[in-house]
Amino acid sequence: MQLSARWWWLFALLCAVSLMVGVRDIAWTQLFSGSGDAWLTLSASRLPRLAALILTGVGLAVCGVILQHIVRNKFVEPGTSGGLDAAKLGILVSVTALPMLGDVGMAGRMLFALVFCLAANVVYVLIIRRIQFRNTVLVPVVGLMYGSVLSALAEFYAYSHNIMQSMQGWLLGDFSRIVQGHYEILYLILPVVALAYAYAHRFTVLGMGEEMAASLGLGYAATAAIGLLLVAVTVSVTVIAVGAIPFVGLVVPQLVALHRGDNLRQTLPLVAVGGASLLLGCDILGRLLIYPFEVPIGLTAGGIGGVVFLLLILRGVR
Repeated sequence: MQLSARWWWLFALLCAVSLMVGVRDIAWTQLFSGSGDAWLTLSASRLPRLAALILTGVGLAVCGVILQHIVRNKFVEPGTSGGLDAAKLGILVSVTALPMLGDVGMAGRMLFALVFCLAANVVYVLIIRRIQFRNTVLVPVVGLMYGSVLSALAEFYAYSHNIMQSMQGWLLGDFSRIVQGHYEILYLILPVVALAYAYAHRFTVLGMGEEMAASLGLGYAATAAIGLLLVAVTVSVTVIAVGAIPFVGLVVPQLVALHRGDNLRQTLPLVAVGGASLLLGCDILGRLLIYPFEVPIGLTAGGIGGVVFLLLILRGVR
């Protein structure tokens, strides 16, 4: 309980700091006096950015823990299984395909990203199940190689269709363009998280292996398919709204599992708040490093997450 309370207090503190940090200072006296400019900055920029950070962090952390239970490996998340790279490829394909189908907007791009991400995750799971590595460290290594192939395909596709500039927006996560009216698609993460919690016990059993799941009367393939679909929805939504952010789904579930175990019904709320807190911290750091400019969160989260990932890999080797 003490650990949970500390995480929630840290989350509340980071939310407050996120609202106060920015190029334009907002004095609380202006808010209480009803200053139009102060309220506009808060409602049109700071609050939407805070909501986007929380939703993205929660979604990516929950995605990571679902993938880890499906693959039965602690080093797996969308960034190390090819899911993020496949979503980027899907968006790039939609940029050229959708004009021929008519203007279907963001929903069409999300559909392409979802299908590509889901297909890539299914292929990755089949590869891992077929090879059956004895060394758990090799599982994310295969995922990184698989993701590199998909990333190379995305770059080749973008280059051949002269849309390299469009690709840059999905290479690196960035919350600087989040304003009111341009982030609401992220609210699709809420039903995903609710379904993940409803299936938490089944995902926990899934992590025990196919034979154990079958002996307990759980449909392994159907449950895994639901989990992969939830992951694909979340990844496609986040890549479209804010870009690709790696390692969130790897770092947070690891830290929670070290202290609270692998029962998702108990740990999923902590995983969610931990993911949101990590992204909030990375975003605040990015806004302060070269103030008044900001470092994209894809760099700060990738740097911090990459160091932790390396430490976990070394720990797993030992």
